[in-house]
Amino acid sequence: MTSTARTDVAEILTRSRLPFELTAFVDGQFLPAATGVDLLDVDDPATGVVVARVAETSTDQVADAVRSAHEAHLAWWRLDPPERGRRMSAVASAIRGDAELLAHLETVDSGKPLSQARADIAGSARYFEYYAGLADKILGETIPQAPGTFAYTVREPLGVIAHITPWNAPLTQLARGVAPSLAAGNGVVAKPSELTPLTTVLTARLMVEAGLPAGLCNVVLGAGSTTGAELVEHELVRHITFTGSVATGRSVGAVAARRIIGVNLELGGKSPTIVCADADLEAAARAGALAVVRNSGQSCFATTRLVVDRRVREQLVHLLAQRMAGLSVGHGLDEPDVGPLISERQFHRVMGYVDSARSSGADVVTGGDRSEPAGAGAGGHFVTPTLLEGVRNDMPVAREEIFGPVQSVLEFDSLEQAVSIANDNEYGLSAGIFTRDVATAHRVAGLLQAGQVQVNRYTGAGVEVPFGGYKNSGLGREKGVDAVHHYTQVKAVVMDIA
Repeated sequence: MTSTARTDVAEILTRSRLPFELTAFVDGQFLPAATGVDLLDVDDPATGVVVARVAETSTDQVADAVRSAHEAHLAWWRLDPPERGRRMSAVASAIRGDAELLAHLETVDSGKPLSQARADIAGSARYFEYYAGLADKILGETIPQAPGTFAYTVREPLGVIAHITPWNAPLTQLARGVAPSLAAGNGVVAKPSELTPLTTVLTARLMVEAGLPAGLCNVVLGAGSTTGAELVEHELVRHITFTGSVATGRSVGAVAARRIIGVNLELGGKSPTIVCADADLEAAARAGALAVVRNSGQSCFATTRLVVDRRVREQLVHLLAQRMAGLSVGHGLDEPDVGPLISERQFHRVMGYVDSARSSGADVVTGGDRSEPAGAGAGGHFVTPTLLEGVRNDMPVAREEIFGPVQSVLEFDSLEQAVSIANDNEYGLSAGIFTRDVATAHRVAGLLQAGQVQVNRYTGAGVEVPFGGYKNSGLGREKGVDAVHHYTQVKAVVMDIA
């Protein structure tokens, strides 16, 4: 990495006004680091240079954060709903006002190209804007009863919501869950990944500066096995929202079941896209390449199994190879197509899948090795965008979530076989189909076991569209009006009016 780029990183961190040693943000201020806690490095994944350290939040501080959020929620809930909406709109404006700083910070923290980080920050502001508009529209129902009786329902907040967010999209994942929670009148304690805490902490501070009550959204820091475990066990936490691995999701779900509280789980995907012989192959190739471009393939939503009609497989592979071989790789601040993976551990995980595919008989059409972009430095975690063909659905590369810039091409001879291949997986987050036949599109959309189906496109849908998975991809739905319902409980009132 060049000295100029290093200066840019230092300048970004200075402008953020965040301390080098990050601590929990509670009641609108950073807590002092507890004695004897671990310090965890936060590095720039493009260079390996440590840009901050996280002081793990102590057990007592986690408890203080939850109690603070509970007390703030009691007053927030009683606030006039339109006023809740106005204050949330102010948060959206604050995020937009600091969008460039947040985007640069997200790039340094997660490695994603700056253009993608900018889109994520804009999306984060949109979440607060959208749910601000819903704050005074969380409605109950009147229910027909026998004469002399009147019944109605109201939706009330749950209390304190624990949000445990992943490293691949730190701020959008935070906003996606926190905004509907606040709109419904809840308080929040967030625990970002210890790998990418910077934009979460900065945004929590922006919320207070924008007019949200101090304590309404607190942030605790540390590993999931320590800080996260203490957070979800606290008696005042009444709902858990978690995004991460299936294994950890099972553990979080077990805690929720034992404590008899609600839970939202988004646990990943291995999303298939069926490409029919009549498809627009250029569009299908764009979608296949986008899967490895977006956040270097570190996206649970990405379509990473292209299930292609044998008659057009060769042509699609050619188009894909052309697109992927020309992708640039580099530091996110230099605006490449593809940035680094989050860590060296993730790099070795991805390369392990590629090596396994090779040994199982798949062919590497392009990529498949470490990339060393000019100026990025020896400490970066870069993989060249990789295209595999000859993949079978029983290979680990086709069955397991890789979380890297790896695209796989599988073949089918009949549409029934294509649907069978697509559904033969533990995940069911998203799926796609490319065809010019509208009837085929509708029929296949109905057969695919996925929470969201894309037709003749494969890119993110708006904040308004529900998102969540079937099978081991999780429980519950984020985004849209559906999300608010997960963060409320229904009270029925029955009255004798005779």
